[in-house]
Amino acid sequence: MFKGFYNLTSGMVSHGRRLDVVANNMTNVSTPGYKAELYTDSTFRDVMISRIGNLDKRAPAELGTNMSYILAPSQFYTDYTDGTYEETGLPLDFAIQGEGFFGIQQEDGVVYTRNGSFTLDEQGYLCFSGFGRVLGSDGAPIQFSTDNITVDTAGNITTKDGGYVGQIGVFAFEDNGALERNDYGFFTGEGAQPNTDVTIYNKMVERSNVELVREMVAMMTTQRALQSAAQMSKIYDQVIMKATTELGRL
Repeated sequence: MFKGFYNLTSGMVSHGRRLDVVANNMTNVSTPGYKAELYTDSTFRDVMISRIGNLDKRAPAELGTNMSYILAPSQFYTDYTDGTYEETGLPLDFAIQGEGFFGIQQEDGVVYTRNGSFTLDEQGYLCFSGFGRVLGSDGAPIQFSTDNITVDTAGNITTKDGGYVGQIGVFAFEDNGALERNDYGFFTGEGAQPNTDVTIYNKMVERSNVELVREMVAMMTTQRALQSAAQMSKIYDQVIMKATTELGRL
């Protein structure tokens, strides 16, 4: 009798989460190097099947044949495709074409980002302002004596008089799907390896790969679905109340 509430309530929760993801993507449409997120869900029955068994879940056994009446979060996916490139003219801006991330050394470890909008700290180290120092290809921070530099497409940095400064580090992972995004938009993960099969652009940044039109369409579609589920929930509640009232009279 009350199974309809399961469908409607889980649908509203799912649409609400999808709206959160869309809103976050739209908020970061101008953030350099930002990678769009995608939200997926599945039926609760499918989630249960995928979680039963031991470590090997390649042959899951069904728990039963009853229908599933609710949705459950499945996974958040990140779109790691390259964004477009924007020229800034700033000597400490960098962009990666290809697979990999800049490494930022923090007190509690290394985080990774595609945002190459850097600056120099008080000691002359290339840094991501407020978060940490940028790592070179040797895994050590890069120290500058001047920002009057030239950079080749391999990321080698030299001063105007020919002095070698270092090489911008680009680090790749065997499986980007295993990376986690923290509250500041940085990626964390294990197994980073230097990747030289990339092109480095100086005085440019990679723009967000969020497609604003697609996100706006997703926002409107999800809002309509959420409103419809909420309205149907009210109608269903009224029907149930009337039915129980009539039963009470009998």
